[in-house]
Amino acid sequence: MDYRTIYIEGTQLLSPLPDAKLDARLLLEAVCHTDLQTLLVHPDREVTGEEEALYWSYLRRRSAREPLAYILGSQEFMGLPFKVDPAVLIPNQDTETLVETALESLQEGDRVLDLCTGSGCILLSLLHYKKSCSGTGTDLSHEALRVARANGEGLGLSSRAIWKQGDLFLALEEEEAFDLIVSNPPYIRSDVIESLEPEVKNGEPRMALDGGEDGLYFYREIIARAPAFLKEGGRLMMEIGFDQGEAVRALLAENEYREIRIIRDYGGLDRVAAAAAPFRHQAGTKNP
Repeated sequence: MDYRTIYIEGTQLLSPLPDAKLDARLLLEAVCHTDLQTLLVHPDREVTGEEEALYWSYLRRRSAREPLAYILGSQEFMGLPFKVDPAVLIPNQDTETLVETALESLQEGDRVLDLCTGSGCILLSLLHYKKSCSGTGTDLSHEALRVARANGEGLGLSSRAIWKQGDLFLALEEEEAFDLIVSNPPYIRSDVIESLEPEVKNGEPRMALDGGEDGLYFYREIIARAPAFLKEGGRLMMEIGFDQGEAVRALLAENEYREIRIIRDYGGLDRVAAAAAPFRHQAGTKNP
């Protein structure tokens, strides 16, 4: 069968999905190790029987609403390739707002802590673009850290990234201190998860989605405990849900953080909460 014909048949199979044409093309390119130019310039390219069988297996998985990134095994984020599997959230373009905000304040030589690191995409992107920085990623999931470690190796950043298993700050030594703490924590309300797209609610790890009854559980934990691990002048930056800006701002204010900002993404929605650590709680200082 030729390339264009099998692509059209793949598109028809995925027609109930909103991105059927794109998904069918990307899956075919993954199977045949080709790119868009093949469809445009060489539509008569012969697809081997082995390629055809693999393509149809991929199409059936996507038709069953398995996330495209898990089928492909990778997702681009901040211009970098990241391995992904069902142990981690799929890196999302919205999260690039957090990385871009962090890069604005990150200084060469800074130490970064990434809580709920998942695939490691946030920490590793920061280390890639700030060549002398180092950091630690923590996650409760051993399997997530397996993926993060593989991504660190793939990007050549293993010497500057440390991975620790544990619940938020419990993975750390008490004396550890960082210039920047970042996190994309679980922030979806428990009662909302069942209303999400099948790819999300059935495909991505629930422990990385569920933010508790009001979606704010992890923000309370992080905001309350982060100052003990921030150096003098250190900063905290977190991804937030589009409707959580004022609630997270209030939590930061209650805990006496300074220079509180809510940053919007390119779609105009609240996406990042950023603040400087409280004066009297910074790591390495004594309370008055």
